[in-house]
Amino acid sequence: MTAYRVSARILMGAAALALPFSLAALAPSASADDMTDPFGSGCSSVPKGGAGSFDGMAKDPVATAASHNPDLSTLVKAVKKADLVDTLNNAKNVTVFAPTNKAFAKIPKADLDKVLNDKAQLTKILTYHVVGEKVPQDKLADGSFKTLEGSKLTTSGSGEKYKVNDSAKIVCGNVQTSNATVHIIDSVLMPKG
Repeated sequence: MTAYRVSARILMGAAALALPFSLAALAPSASADDMTDPFGSGCSSVPKGGAGSFDGMAKDPVATAASHNPDLSTLVKAVKKADLVDTLNNAKNVTVFAPTNKAFAKIPKADLDKVLNDKAQLTKILTYHVVGEKVPQDKLADGSFKTLEGSKLTTSGSGEKYKVNDSAKIVCGNVQTSNATVHIIDSVLMPKG
């Protein structure tokens, strides 16, 4: 009986030690989860609840989701002026590099007003911000992607610090909508030519 109790205690002790290792093996790796979560210092300005939150935006197509984020109101105004709302909302598996209001504010007002009133130029600029595939964080380190405008943009960086075309910083990346991945950037990208 004593030998039985000793053996039972040893087996129970071994099982208690083995269980955490077994559970750890079943758990998804932290690095894989980190690559799909929103990242960046600008993510703190995203509302915590409601339609403009990460969960809220994930339920809507990209143009609608952007309209719920107060930091993207100038972009939404531009998308509406270019008649691109339906195009973006109906696109499948795209990535949008979305300039913030502060990004648009870097452009002199007279120049911005001129672009906003030139539909062809505005469409060219806005479609340069859209890539026809999903670009998750793990593809940002050294990427080159064809835009809907027709030319390429590049991404570089590591960790949570990435740039687009060596100029615009991604301030909040990996924001998911029902049809797109959104990387919010601090500068408006300009296509060449």
